[in-house]
Amino acid sequence: MTDDVTRAAALLKEHRESIDRLDAILVYTLAERFKHTKAVGVLKAEHALPPSDPDREAKQIARLEDLATRADLDPEFAKKFLNFVIQEVIQHHKKHQK
Repeated sequence: MTDDVTRAAALLKEHRESIDRLDAILVYTLAERFKHTKAVGVLKAEHALPPSDPDREAKQIARLEDLATRADLDPEFAKKFLNFVIQEVIQHHKKHQK
């Protein structure tokens, strides 16, 4: 192997190790988030509150789009991601309503 290829392989390994760590952080962060949203769902069910809160959801989407822009992440991707998470949370809340 040439020095350039060896250096590229080492850099690739470093990037992949960082990606693996970040994936773990994402999974644990989502797990923590869902623990809290589960508690919210139980609370909503106990008090006969609706499973979704469109006003809060709209504010959260706007907030996340702003954060994404400041973080140099595609805000449209961030919006799609949060919408996906919100829909999953609403489904969990609906299960508690039954």
